[in-house]
Amino acid sequence: MNEASSHTQERPGWRPASYYPDPAIRALDPRFEKYWLKLSAVERLATGLRWAEGPVWFGDGRYLLCSDIPNQRIIKWEEETGAVSVFRKPSNFANGNTRDRQGRLITCEHGGRRLTRTEYDGEITVLMDQFNGKRLNSPNDVVVKSDGSIWFTDPIFGILGNYEGYKSEPEIDMNVYRLDPETRKATVVAEGVLGPNGLAFSPDEKILYLIESRGVPTRKILAYDVSPAGDKLSNKRVFVDAGPGTPDGFRVDVDGNLWCGWGMGDPELDGVVVFAPDGVMIGRIALPERCANVCFGGVKRNRLFMAASQSIYALYVNTQGAVGG
Repeated sequence: MNEASSHTQERPGWRPASYYPDPAIRALDPRFEKYWLKLSAVERLATGLRWAEGPVWFGDGRYLLCSDIPNQRIIKWEEETGAVSVFRKPSNFANGNTRDRQGRLITCEHGGRRLTRTEYDGEITVLMDQFNGKRLNSPNDVVVKSDGSIWFTDPIFGILGNYEGYKSEPEIDMNVYRLDPETRKATVVAEGVLGPNGLAFSPDEKILYLIESRGVPTRKILAYDVSPAGDKLSNKRVFVDAGPGTPDGFRVDVDGNLWCGWGMGDPELDGVVVFAPDGVMIGRIALPERCANVCFGGVKRNRLFMAASQSIYALYVNTQGAVGG
């Protein structure tokens, strides 16, 4: 039996599928069939991390960056050679990553409780580390809208202990912020969210999806309408109640489907689940580890990269990541 679909308590080490279609991939709704490449299988690209997060694709260099938070590093995987190296160490407990509209790396750092930008020459610019004179908590995940504005979540997870940051007391509520690309002024776009975590825009940027990772009694994926001016949110609603699942981060494809990191150390849950724009779970990619976050990459943006606990996995799919999604 393929490891990723094993139901035993003792879960063996990673073994790739020995035949097609990969039994780790399952359609839960007929709509998923169009995205499932039957001659593609889940591949493990790298392992040996402590907690993999924040994958981001650099198409111009054909490489993937991924945070390894407790190990204080960002690792680099090269598509052409498969080589794995250290891109940055120490990383200041980097978590979520994305790229801005000029192709620069934008990073959420737990250690500095800040949002940074890596310039073309490698210099690091602090974009934001406080709001109204109070330190941020521990920026977690980040996306960049087509207008260049930067949206990020700021829960307290990175200051709860000394494993993924530095233990400290919060000075400010857990909010979602928008950083204006021209003025660099920050505004709170969502407040009162219990543990704001992963976020992404719909392909037309009319909806912002947001994971409430401390939702009671279960985690939820929330949805908000984005104002015509693109700077405010309204109409907060529950898009998905995760039940026993633990969504963390996600990305959106060109058809508006949400590809979500999922699990909680349970073989029935661990991996990636896919939700259609109407909130119906249509597909599942089982992994032998809990998946935190994903991104699309590859030459045609049709390769799903999955940061899952101690490893990085990949799967070719029949769709593409939405730009900025």
